[in-house]
Amino acid sequence: MRKEHLLTSVAVIFLGVGSSCAQKVKLPLRSVVDIPLTGRASRLDYQSLDVQNGRLYIAHLGDSMMTVVDTREQKVVGDVKNLKNVHGVLAVPELGRVYASATGSNELAVIDAKTLQIVARIPTGNYPDGIAFASAEKKIYVSNKIGHSDTVIDATTNKVIGTVALNVEAGNSQYDADSDRIYVALGGVDQLAEIDAKTDNVVGRYELTGCKGAHGLSIDGEHGLAFAACEDNARLAEFNLKTKKLVAVYDVGKDPDVLAFDKGMWRLYVSAESGTLTILDEKNDGTLETIGRDFFAAKAHTIAVDSATHRVYLPLENIDGKPVLRIAEADPSK
Repeated sequence: MRKEHLLTSVAVIFLGVGSSCAQKVKLPLRSVVDIPLTGRASRLDYQSLDVQNGRLYIAHLGDSMMTVVDTREQKVVGDVKNLKNVHGVLAVPELGRVYASATGSNELAVIDAKTLQIVARIPTGNYPDGIAFASAEKKIYVSNKIGHSDTVIDATTNKVIGTVALNVEAGNSQYDADSDRIYVALGGVDQLAEIDAKTDNVVGRYELTGCKGAHGLSIDGEHGLAFAACEDNARLAEFNLKTKKLVAVYDVGKDPDVLAFDKGMWRLYVSAESGTLTILDEKNDGTLETIGRDFFAAKAHTIAVDSATHRVYLPLENIDGKPVLRIAEADPSK
């Protein structure tokens, strides 16, 4: 539940001196199990959790494949290979599809969730990374980091139907169903871009003051909040999508990357290349309270969360020479 508080203002910006000086706070987590993953002890990247079917899809970037884990049986059930330098992964259960951005070949792979066969390969811009699905429009958006754009794909035909020019490094893209908008974190200029999913026009660009290197992105659609990871200065920017104003900036671990939001607990997880995990709870006034920040594991930069079980999933590339998926869960005693 969202924590009670005595504050009434959300227009407060917290600018610390960097997470290197930030106080460590014990993580309210307990490990459940380590699941051995296939492939080499090489880089792992984005994940996508299909709670409905109990599947976790993990981009094994270093092996150019996507690994599929059965979260109920807690074991690997398959790999999808020939995804060159795969970065982004997104499961869309309503379509029976999984999408993977192959950065090495500048394409989006469309994968049948049942057979794990690649059914289409769609050209994108340069260095495709994050993926978002606009459910109301049945469109896929792929953020092209070096291409400075989002490629727009018709999910019913697997055809490119447009390109949204962003003219700057495109970080992660996320869809807000309440507003039918796509939001993109823009590095370099450190802004949040707003795209109308009906027209594919950029309808707004908003400053993320205090954030350097905006890239990772997560959205709490119910409360109209966006969270951007600032990889160049170890901070997290919080933005109100309704008022179009920056709410606050918080210290997190060095080189923050992937974010995950547990809407069942109003809890945000910020994973980082440095291995530091920061956990923040959303309060009634819309600001965040840090309840945990400490080293979790080496290169623990990618995270997913199940909002029903409150379990978190962190793929780790090298534990005793092998990749593993570490599952942890909220520990109320900490």
